[in-house]
Amino acid sequence: MAQSGSASPAAPPNAGAVVTPVAYVSLDQVPRGHTVDLALVLNIAADYHINSHTPLQSYLIATNVTLADTSGFQLAGSSYPQGQQLKFSFSQDKLSVYTGSATVFLRFQAQNDAPLGEITLPLVVRFQACNATACLPPAKVAVPVHISIAASDAKPRPMHPDIFKYEPKQLS
Repeated sequence: MAQSGSASPAAPPNAGAVVTPVAYVSLDQVPRGHTVDLALVLNIAADYHINSHTPLQSYLIATNVTLADTSGFQLAGSSYPQGQQLKFSFSQDKLSVYTGSATVFLRFQAQNDAPLGEITLPLVVRFQACNATACLPPAKVAVPVHISIAASDAKPRPMHPDIFKYEPKQLS
């Protein structure tokens, strides 16, 4: 007979559930041959951190965003936030990590022959999440971003100016 109210240790979460990405596109439509900026906000679960894009130790898995299929678009630049250097009990050295949320800015070039109309830009975020005592296996999370491709002479309207006013001007 099972006892009610007995506490069992909580299972570790699925590594992919620790980070919830939300994408914001800078334009309502992207003319062929033009660039569009994208802000990818990585919301990190409480009590967890992920390694920054530039971890201080070479053996750590960097947070990285890639384009799974380049049909119609090509990555033209990116800007990752600087990590926080924090000390954890499991490491003698400080680690460069993201906590809470981190925003990655990406710039994409629409190719001259990109298909007109709605498309899905298939981004993938790769990261490793840890808490104060253990690390979860590395994870990849798909982020489908819906974008409208227009003729090269289209006049796009800016979107999300509150996010893109902070966008770094140099995306490399």
